[in-house]
Amino acid sequence: MKIANKITIFAMTEKGYVVLQKLLPKFKTHIETVIASHDSQIQKDFYSEIKSLCQDNCIHFMDRKDFREITTQYAIAVSWRWIINVNNSNLIVFHDSLLPRYRGFNPLVSALINGDKQIGVTALFATSEYDKGDIITQSLTQIDYPIKIQDAINKILENYEEVALYVLEKIVNNNKFSVVVQNENQATYSLWRDDEDYRINWHQSSIELKRFIDAVGYPYKGASTILNCNLVRILEAEIVRDVVIENRIPGKVIFVKDSQPIVVCGQGLLQIQKLIDDKENQSLIPFSKFRTKFR
Repeated sequence: MKIANKITIFAMTEKGYVVLQKLLPKFKTHIETVIASHDSQIQKDFYSEIKSLCQDNCIHFMDRKDFREITTQYAIAVSWRWIINVNNSNLIVFHDSLLPRYRGFNPLVSALINGDKQIGVTALFATSEYDKGDIITQSLTQIDYPIKIQDAINKILENYEEVALYVLEKIVNNNKFSVVVQNENQATYSLWRDDEDYRINWHQSSIELKRFIDAVGYPYKGASTILNCNLVRILEAEIVRDVVIENRIPGKVIFVKDSQPIVVCGQGLLQIQKLIDDKENQSLIPFSKFRTKFR
């Protein structure tokens, strides 16, 4: 028999930490266990913060590698990256997109790269096929560009809090969820990303590349490119006024201004303001070598 009116929480990253913080004042006694895991894909994964928060509030904490089964009737997963064996429990997933768009991985990154004006969070029931379950509730936020990924995360944290409170109120009060079936005709998918997907394609426009650089910056590793046979990361860049180039070759430096390289894109120009070596994490600004090509 599963424990009713209590929940198991699978929590990762700042999103999981903030949701846990929001739930504790009102629902502390209803949280049975919190499971967390490290995330090597981001610079700060909030694992230790989640663990400390649980310890400070006398909540049972468990690392993912020690997890065996869900003992509660309901569980929620926040910013979770792995398949969870529900074992006859009801698993509710918090997904940072407005489903049915961006099912899958890194949906917020994909939305920012695409220039979406609305971002948000969906709470849905988990099914055997990822992100296809019935929608419980959604919360959205309007955004303007340019916007960096950390600023976008800060905005949707409020969306996470809103859906978390809604879901917990229903569970602890034993109220039935009113759900909406997803429209398959509107469904899109966002693929998983690896190191190659941080690579800049200089044939894209400066507008697209600015969005890309901002979307994969901190807490992620940052947009990458090859300079003098070495992997480097561009963490800050700004669009500058284009000029007429008779033989446009994307990736070539056309000007150096304020010791910062201005690079030719497929359309437009980008001024690189923060550039670091990937191995040493050392700044490559001031930039002096004019005859240079980013690849």
